[in-house]
Amino acid sequence: MVKKIPQIHFETLGCKLNQIETESVAHYFIEAGYACTMKPVLATQKVNNQVFLCVINTCTVTSKAEQKCRRVIRLLIEKYPFAAIIVTGCYAQLDADILSKMDTRIAVLGGQSKGILASLPKTLNLWFENNTIPKYESLPLASKLRLLFSGTAENAFGEQNKLKAIPKAIAHPEDTFKLSTTTFLTHSRASIKIQDGCNNKCAYCRICFARGPSVSLEAETVLERVQKLEKAGHHEVVITGVNLTQYKVPVPKGCKPLSSNRSVFDFADLLQLLLDNTNSIKFRISSLYPERVDAQMCSVLSHKRIQPHFHLSVQSGSDIILRAMHRPYKAEQIIQAVRQLRKVKENPFIACDIITGFPGETKKDFDQTLSMVKICKFSWIHAFPFSPRPGTEAYSMGNQIPKEIAKERVQELTKIAIKNKEEYVKSCIGKDVSAIVEKRQSRHLRVVTENFLHLLVSIPFDKSNELTPLSLGGKQVSVKITDTIKNGNNKEIDGYCQITVK
Repeated sequence: MVKKIPQIHFETLGCKLNQIETESVAHYFIEAGYACTMKPVLATQKVNNQVFLCVINTCTVTSKAEQKCRRVIRLLIEKYPFAAIIVTGCYAQLDADILSKMDTRIAVLGGQSKGILASLPKTLNLWFENNTIPKYESLPLASKLRLLFSGTAENAFGEQNKLKAIPKAIAHPEDTFKLSTTTFLTHSRASIKIQDGCNNKCAYCRICFARGPSVSLEAETVLERVQKLEKAGHHEVVITGVNLTQYKVPVPKGCKPLSSNRSVFDFADLLQLLLDNTNSIKFRISSLYPERVDAQMCSVLSHKRIQPHFHLSVQSGSDIILRAMHRPYKAEQIIQAVRQLRKVKENPFIACDIITGFPGETKKDFDQTLSMVKICKFSWIHAFPFSPRPGTEAYSMGNQIPKEIAKERVQELTKIAIKNKEEYVKSCIGKDVSAIVEKRQSRHLRVVTENFLHLLVSIPFDKSNELTPLSLGGKQVSVKITDTIKNGNNKEIDGYCQITVK
């Protein structure tokens, strides 16, 4: 008799940190003998009675993000009727009561405690006795998970002497970076989390509450993990964190900071350490604050293995609004940061985030943002309306901006973003660039270039063609950019290319 392989389904909403953490949890389950799926659940899909556990990593950055989380949870309840559902992430950290009341099959695990999921596969193996899945056990499983996650019952899955190694589900700093992997189910490029949490108290943001104060992974451990990624064959690693500007650790033995008057190792020091101790792997930086783009940082960013793609956390071009938000920089620093980045890389892709409709944002304030955007000529702008978050200073601020006005401002910025991206792609036509082939179950071959363009490979597909997503997924190729998407309104594809070297 063939032993049934237990199936687990994962859903991820929100930031790059959530994505790498979900991939890492899936890695631990696969190693323990489980089958994992990550394709987003759809309202149109059939009911699946084989999945016994769902894990959803949630986001709380906006009220819209929370609404989406609840909608996906309801779909999981409907489409996986025999599954217990673990709800974790930032939304779970802050609003566990709301989420736990959605269904009896739900077990909520706060985002700061999700490191326990690295140990969960072995715990389940003990309970299931060599992966024999009890039929219709979603309610007992959810109940046991809730006991385990409460931090009051280490032995929820059996006798205590069997499970001494299982940690309680309470937040420990050493568990923050436990979730790590060298294999990725759905992502073509590797990622590594080097920092979590944030010490800033921006008036609109409650991520600092959800993820806690800033913590950083030791430089030696970061280097060790990146070297493992390179050895595993990865050509690129995305360096992620909530606020990379706040990366600070003790100086590693035998190392010196780039600045002699510093007694700690910061993000620029770490990048230099990684470049000095790896051979060919390339580095992509997930996000930077404008004030961190200084001469020292730019000196490191000029290295050929730092990808020519930068994302700045901007939020506004008005000094008045930036001050009200408690952002640690002014509009002129944003402009100078962009100018510096254009000096260290040839034609880099520079994107940014902007919030419209922050309380008190006048037409003059928004016009200053438009002026800053035009000066910087960002290749892309992720514009979104202000969302009042409970517990933040801005939640109760006066002079709230009507949603219609905030929406109109988003639309105006998005029009600029679409135009700028189309012009940027046109400026790249005819150029040869390196790219990573996306892992996709599709007839079409797509790549992500070094400058973060998502391109469709112009090649006919047939069964005899060796250039397929399955054969090339995750591999590095050289491509020539041939055309842009007309009207720039395709959310997934920026243009077209041809593979020149594979």
